[in-house]
Amino acid sequence: MDFNSTVKGSLLEGFYPVGWDMEKIDKCCDMGVARESFWNKDFNPVECESLSDFDTLMGHEIAMQIKLTREEGRKCAMILPVGPMGMYKWAVYFLNEWNICCDHVYTFNMDEWADAEGNTLDSSNPASFEYSMKQAFFGKLNNTIPEAQRNFATKSNLPTYPEKIASLKAAGAKLVLVYGIGRMCHIAFWEPQFATEYDTLESWKEAPYRIGAKLHPLTIEQNAITSFKSRTTLVPCTANTIGPGLFLKADYAIGGADGALGRGMGWQGMSFLTTLHYGPDKHITSTFIPTLPGRLFYLKELAGPLVAECN
Repeated sequence: MDFNSTVKGSLLEGFYPVGWDMEKIDKCCDMGVARESFWNKDFNPVECESLSDFDTLMGHEIAMQIKLTREEGRKCAMILPVGPMGMYKWAVYFLNEWNICCDHVYTFNMDEWADAEGNTLDSSNPASFEYSMKQAFFGKLNNTIPEAQRNFATKSNLPTYPEKIASLKAAGAKLVLVYGIGRMCHIAFWEPQFATEYDTLESWKEAPYRIGAKLHPLTIEQNAITSFKSRTTLVPCTANTIGPGLFLKADYAIGGADGALGRGMGWQGMSFLTTLHYGPDKHITSTFIPTLPGRLFYLKELAGPLVAECN
């Protein structure tokens, strides 16, 4: 007796996105981190024993990309998330220790809470992603990224992302994607249900952004748990977000899966393993991540076994 044998006629029938093969997803949950033929040859999952290891290693990877592009005389365009967040402390530590000037870095925050029209929270609001980035990263760097080179996903600025990023890449900049994987396997807030609005994979892959995107109910609950201390009533139901037309153009990707909850439980194991093994499919956004070069840092326990436990 399980989900697939009881879903018909239940309140969850039709709840998950069209295109999700739940039997295939279930099989992914038993596969660990074995390599797949569709992975980019330079895509590598990196196991972390603890959250402190995870934060340190991911932060080092971010700092190293900034350091390397500085040494190569290249600009570095970075698409950045607010979640996970612990890695920023260590990115700051390494960049300050190495005395790296970051005036060659251009940042593009991938999403922001918004209403249906795309109006975002004021940047002084602690719930805003802009506020979080200033507190955790920009404000702590000794040689920080110039304010004019920081981009946030506001209603007016998000539409400028495609041209800005294209211009930087044309001038030789390296585009680095930093990301987490959502419970619904989104990257940024690019939700799986969006896929049905695109007739072809090619048109889906070229979509650059959305203003006031409608979030999946499980995305709301994920954020209630991970960012709002369970208080669902504080979580906006819509957001501005980049799309695959931007994040799939990354030259290098740094990912993080740290979704453990304690007592052996977690919210991200199925999403992580589906990302690795399902195979590229527009109905499950994160399945394209293994086709990009880079590293995906993950907590060891998320790789399974994902089984029922009494706690």
